[in-house]
Amino acid sequence: MHYKNNFGKMVLLLVIMVLIGEFVHAQSIGRVGTTAASFLKIGVGGRALGMGEAYTTLAEDISGVYWNPAGIAEFNTMQAFVNHFDYIGDLYYDFGAFAIPIENLGTFAVFVGRLGMPDIERTTIDYPNGTGEKVSASSVVIGLSYARALTDRFSIGGNVKLINESIWHSSASAVAFDIGVLYRTFFKNIRIGMSISNFGSQMKMEGRDMLVQHDISDTFEGNNENINAYMDTDQFPLPILFRVGLSANITNDFLGIEEHDWIISIDAIHPNDNKEYMNIGTELKLFDLISLRSGFRQLLLEDREGGLTLGFGLQYKVMDIDLRIDYANIDYGRLDNQNKFSLILSF
Repeated sequence: MHYKNNFGKMVLLLVIMVLIGEFVHAQSIGRVGTTAASFLKIGVGGRALGMGEAYTTLAEDISGVYWNPAGIAEFNTMQAFVNHFDYIGDLYYDFGAFAIPIENLGTFAVFVGRLGMPDIERTTIDYPNGTGEKVSASSVVIGLSYARALTDRFSIGGNVKLINESIWHSSASAVAFDIGVLYRTFFKNIRIGMSISNFGSQMKMEGRDMLVQHDISDTFEGNNENINAYMDTDQFPLPILFRVGLSANITNDFLGIEEHDWIISIDAIHPNDNKEYMNIGTELKLFDLISLRSGFRQLLLEDREGGLTLGFGLQYKVMDIDLRIDYANIDYGRLDNQNKFSLILSF
């Protein structure tokens, strides 16, 4: 017990130091648009989105593979997750995951996400109304997760994932890693969580679309004006996200009411392609059946497109399968509101 108390104090002290350091040394330049694979920042799961994405400490369902892989460490059943929604414009995003716990080893999971769009017609200077050829574009991530509880209060987890973005005949790929920790403190079971997402290699667009015809010396007459050449594209880093979160169950841990749950959570986010901001969220769960949620995204961020979030969830059992359906309505500012649905099966 003495070891665990000391360990908890060390973790709490580390979190406080990180929070102070991140916000004292906040970036003066936003660096918006300086990373590749921005689709990796699209959140998943109706519960997390309905709570304003303040989910670093609450990611104890299968959607935790995105928010904080340490959250899946204490599964006692297999879980499957399906998330589909229309995104901005004609874009759509699909995300699915499956996790299985193995006794004395930990929890293993696989996941895949894809941002897609309808094919568009290719146009050129000579054919501004279209050539009749269709052009496709997509962004895909495929990953493996592992998490384990090291003590009854502390768990750790990580992801390894392959990322690919393609358009027409060109593509860019990268390998990235996520790591997260989750700790339940001895003071009222307040939760502390941290995660780092998308730490990996840079991405560079390559392919036959980079092939061009070039005149290497246009000052001389009679030379070959159509030498094959490849454009040397720039490399761009991945959108790294560092999250630190706190949450508490007010009814259970502070008021002693066990029939209902009232959870409040807050996350501080430090991205490498923007300034720091915060997410806040709350959830009221009644009779282990229905949940009402609200939150606010990108608090304190200048020129934000985030805002108020609302949502609810329904949980019930069919035969031996527990089903949870979650809905969220997200305010994207000038890009209007969007509706998100997700489904989690536990069996």
